[in-house]
Amino acid sequence: MTQQIVLVLAILAVVIVVLITEWMPLEVLALLVLGVLALTGLVSPIEALAGFSNPAVVTIWAVFILSGGLTRTGIANILGRSLLKVVGNKTSRLVIVIMTIAGILSSFMNNIAVAALMLPVVMDIARKTRQSPSLLLMPLAYGTLLGGLTTMIGTPPNILVSEALRANNLKPFTLFDFSPVGLLVMIIGTLFVAFVGTRLLPRSSAPGSSEGMANNGGLAQYRLQERIFRIKIPEHSALIGKTLAASHLGSSLGLNVIGITRGRISTLAPEITTTIRPGDELIVEGRLDRIQEMNNWGQLLSEPPIPAQSSLQEYGLQVAEIPLGPEVEFIGRTIAEIGFRNQYGLNILAILRQENMMSEHVKSIPLHHGDTLVVCGPLERIHALGEIAGFRPPTILKASEVRRKYALGKNIRLFSVPNDSKLLGQTVNESCLGDALDVQILCIVREDGTTLIPASDMLFEPGDKLIVSGLSDMIAVLLMRGLEGVFVRDEESFEDVSILENEKVGLVEVVLSPYSSHLGLTLREIGFRERYGLTVLAVWRKGVVTRSGLRDLRLQLGDALLLFGDWKRLALLGREEDFLVLTENIQEPAREDKAKIALAIMGVVLAPVILGWMPIYIAVVIGAALMVLSKCLTMEEAYRYIEWKAVFLIAGMLPLGAALEKSGAAALIAGNVIDILGPYGPQAILFGMMSITFIATSIIPTAALVVLMVPIALKTSAGLDISPYPLMMGIAMAASSSFTSPISHPANVLVMGPGGYRFLDYMKLGVPLTLLILVVLMIAIPIFWPLAP
Repeated sequence: MTQQIVLVLAILAVVIVVLITEWMPLEVLALLVLGVLALTGLVSPIEALAGFSNPAVVTIWAVFILSGGLTRTGIANILGRSLLKVVGNKTSRLVIVIMTIAGILSSFMNNIAVAALMLPVVMDIARKTRQSPSLLLMPLAYGTLLGGLTTMIGTPPNILVSEALRANNLKPFTLFDFSPVGLLVMIIGTLFVAFVGTRLLPRSSAPGSSEGMANNGGLAQYRLQERIFRIKIPEHSALIGKTLAASHLGSSLGLNVIGITRGRISTLAPEITTTIRPGDELIVEGRLDRIQEMNNWGQLLSEPPIPAQSSLQEYGLQVAEIPLGPEVEFIGRTIAEIGFRNQYGLNILAILRQENMMSEHVKSIPLHHGDTLVVCGPLERIHALGEIAGFRPPTILKASEVRRKYALGKNIRLFSVPNDSKLLGQTVNESCLGDALDVQILCIVREDGTTLIPASDMLFEPGDKLIVSGLSDMIAVLLMRGLEGVFVRDEESFEDVSILENEKVGLVEVVLSPYSSHLGLTLREIGFRERYGLTVLAVWRKGVVTRSGLRDLRLQLGDALLLFGDWKRLALLGREEDFLVLTENIQEPAREDKAKIALAIMGVVLAPVILGWMPIYIAVVIGAALMVLSKCLTMEEAYRYIEWKAVFLIAGMLPLGAALEKSGAAALIAGNVIDILGPYGPQAILFGMMSITFIATSIIPTAALVVLMVPIALKTSAGLDISPYPLMMGIAMAASSSFTSPISHPANVLVMGPGGYRFLDYMKLGVPLTLLILVVLMIAIPIFWPLAP
């Protein structure tokens, strides 16, 4: 084994680990691989950059633009309306027609574009036919994957294997060479899903599965009736005169104000600039314990602020920094999950991580190796913690250091428990103080001067003084007097959540578009409420409803967001390219007047390729230009429809495939494959190659997988003197058959939220479907593409 082979295999191992763990953005990985290969001399600088001009890469991005043109001209909407007229209500028939239409579109369009295009159509079909979306959406995703197998431009793996053949001086696959095997797989797969697979899918209600939002069928899983309350504003409330935005009810407490009753008039979906007046009744959606917490803060009396020059030492408290050792047990867990204060009798003021100090929402930050905890409590407790395995010796800070480094004097307040407070006799845990707000009780000073670190079972007593630490805006909320006893839950009026819909306001579900610029951002970072004037009531992710902490939840592809607001604003959101509204009638109207032009352009692209007059990569580039010139889509839309992550990943990984071949690593791996499977014949080689690809496609992006498998397949076929075509066909088909997990293909992720699926649901249907397709491919490929050279 040469030094070059060792180096290439080492790079390959690192690449596979990063592809699986997604430790860094995949496009960044591809660019790093490109650079490392050039620096190590495994490929020349020109070869390292050749991926960006590779005909396969050019074909892929041009096909993305062509798909965008077909999307914006509403091809799927036209087909969907026709579908409703002829298909009826039978589940198996619906599934067959949906998968067939998705498959036909995916033959010439990007799979994820088809799934995004048809998702609102299928959701409307589910509502009108009273079908659960869970029976239709996974078949939709699988239909797009099966359809992509039928032509060369249907999916990137088909384009990549064809170009690899050309680059190795072999006759490349033509546009419809994939069709005989692909159509057979698509037909058998569709019938299996329609008559067997639907029996394996969940039938429980999923978001949007109602006959309509007004009759609540699609809201049952959100249990909104448990979270709708009234807040009455008394004459002396500190909220009076504040706008909803300035009240902190949403940003600090997570209470969504969905309506205001003023006199006898109720206004739903009020603007965030609405001013609160005496006697208003706010209709809010949120957690009852947070409302109870605000009630209990209102039971306290605010004492004069602690002077900035004062120190916690005056109350018998010390502040120390304690580093975590590598052997500490609770890495990856949060302070709240550990129950740190109850277990060690200390409060955490901040977490130091490298050069960053994190003092906001400390209780919810997972701990990492190398973190330093800034703790506050009695000196003996601090020293005791430093002696526990996993903790380093503490560094006790002077009062001046505490004020300088952590500015505690600015966000420490003193409260007292009056003799008539309803908190008396309650435990700290029952009071919920500090559960919702980013504040914590550092200590309780008894009337006799005894200072105690509050445990969850400690009772409040008359005369107690509470030293509270938190952010200044949180403290401002705490100082709002006049809130006690003003939260009233009206059990009867709001159990029927149909109050949330009328001719002016309503509820709508949306998912993030695959092309969204909001992926990975939080609602707070987007400024969602301020930007769109809509309220996010819940997020459905991977079969679980999240209704709290939504402002700081990072959005992922496949999330379903339940939105509440004015119908006009909801309709405006339907015109945003960042979201897919799961109700077709409030989406941005497609350019259906351009549909015939878009289809004609596709014909102009495909005809010369079929007749052999023009290479596919030239034809699709011309077609992409014509889509923009004909105004089927704008240039800005064309850029958005290109999956740049896939383009960079493929262009950056192609040099690694070249390095595998050039260094001899591909020949080495192929030799091992021949040694293991060769004695069992060419059929075993084909089976082995496809099995590896089927398994790997669940964890490695399909395009990257094909780039790595192609040189091995070519060397294997040469070593055994068998035809490379069946092996290349098998790898392409297996790589595109990403059925076994939601993360194996973006189309699967896209339908996960709206369908209410869990990870296991994909395995229940995906594994038997994959095994069936493997059998079909083992029979069909040798018939159409004989293994003999």
